[in-house]
Amino acid sequence: MSIARASIAIVSLLALAGCAAADQGGKGAEKSPNSVNCAVQEHAMGLRWQQQSAEAQAVQSQTYRIAGERLEEKVKQTKSGNLAIITDLDETAIDNTELLARDMTACHDYSAWDTWGHWELEGSPSAIPGAAEFFQKADELGVSIYYISDRTEENLDATIASLKGLDFPQVSKEQVMLLGPSKEERRTKIEEEHTVIMQLGDTLHDFAGDYANAHLDQQRKLVEQDAKHFGDDWFILPNPTYGSWENAELDKWDAKLEVNK
Repeated sequence: MSIARASIAIVSLLALAGCAAADQGGKGAEKSPNSVNCAVQEHAMGLRWQQQSAEAQAVQSQTYRIAGERLEEKVKQTKSGNLAIITDLDETAIDNTELLARDMTACHDYSAWDTWGHWELEGSPSAIPGAAEFFQKADELGVSIYYISDRTEENLDATIASLKGLDFPQVSKEQVMLLGPSKEERRTKIEEEHTVIMQLGDTLHDFAGDYANAHLDQQRKLVEQDAKHFGDDWFILPNPTYGSWENAELDKWDAKLEVNK
């Protein structure tokens, strides 16, 4: 995730408004977090898929297996030394869905990012299936690993402890680069001394700065332009729980609804 930890104000206000009735007593007090007035509940299906589905497990494992095979090929093909890979953390290498599920159940918009500090310090993220094995392979191949995340710098020690607890290699203050400069700036710094042969992420701005402020239509055009990267040196992991697409309008079939009887 490349997550930019700026508050998504509109969604946050909707979620807070939805929960206000429950806090004020009366009829609203009877409403549960599953109420239609709890806007964050819209994330339930995507969150359930990410955390519980066997399909998510399969596609995550598949992605890391193919990335590992491609990494071996690239190491053989790349003659310049000092090779490196860059990876995002949240929902790319580690799974934070327990935090997201807790917040959603409490009718709190987790995309405001105001509960992440507590989670970074005391939460227990799990490894995305296939991630630890992939990074261990990179380490064995002599490839430097840089973990770029928009987790908070003040919780760097806690994040490092979490990654070490998951047996991720090359976890140090130099190679875990958290929120401060933009991800593009952090990538550029790594590229000054390394040949970056692979990147992994769950959002498009984990790969290139052009995606960071682009509208969805622009992002789609950029994806077409960058098609040669995906599955070669860029590997994207699924994340249906948050992203720049959250408030996008759906395209609907204009035919009259007919229900089989």
